[in-house]
Amino acid sequence: MTVRDETQPGRKWEFDSAVAEAFDDMLERSIPAYNIMRELTTRLALHFIQSPLASGTVVDLGCSRGGGLRPIVDQVKDPDARFIGVDVSEPMLAAARSSFRNDPRVLITSYDLRKGYPLDDADPTETADVTLAVLTLQFTPIEYRQRILSSIADRTRTGGALLLVEKVLGQTARLHEVFDDEYLRMKSRNGYSDEAIARKRASLEGVLVSVDANTNERWLREAGFRQVDCYYRWLNFAGWVAVR
Repeated sequence: MTVRDETQPGRKWEFDSAVAEAFDDMLERSIPAYNIMRELTTRLALHFIQSPLASGTVVDLGCSRGGGLRPIVDQVKDPDARFIGVDVSEPMLAAARSSFRNDPRVLITSYDLRKGYPLDDADPTETADVTLAVLTLQFTPIEYRQRILSSIADRTRTGGALLLVEKVLGQTARLHEVFDDEYLRMKSRNGYSDEAIARKRASLEGVLVSVDANTNERWLREAGFRQVDCYYRWLNFAGWVAVR
């Protein structure tokens, strides 16, 4: 049963037990066209796994409760397929481990992306077919992001892909203001009070740091991805598929 998001964040945003419990509702009410974006991300991921019936490796960076991995795991039937979900929030990891407790193909583990890429600590020869980074990179310090993307590219097989979704800045201050205003109106329509919106916004200050779409695309190309294209965009949210 989905828990309604009525969390009261402190001065600094944390992915604590209260957030983890209400996370699914929070995402659906806070991310524009969230379910459409997730479905598209799943479908694209399946394109870049060598075959939905064949073995491959999928890595989810910032897996939270495991909701992004779940539909991919359910559709990839090969017993030798490998799925790795990483996060730094212990409540999120606990929920994900519970979700996948009966599937030995899935490893859920704590990992700080500032260290590199999860496969670096496993088999040094293993590469990923698909890496998911859905609303994750924006929570990492900005000075690490190019290095993180380069680490992902280095461990992606030729023809494999990264699916990256981020909250982005508008290309100009005026457009960003317009986009942001419409985004806040969407949250209000979805049942968040002005006080709840303002409180969350303040708690995320300095924790969620966005850059514009052009910067994200430049970083992807500089990391070594040879094909980069946008597959999802709603004002100040965007998703890219980047092929190694």
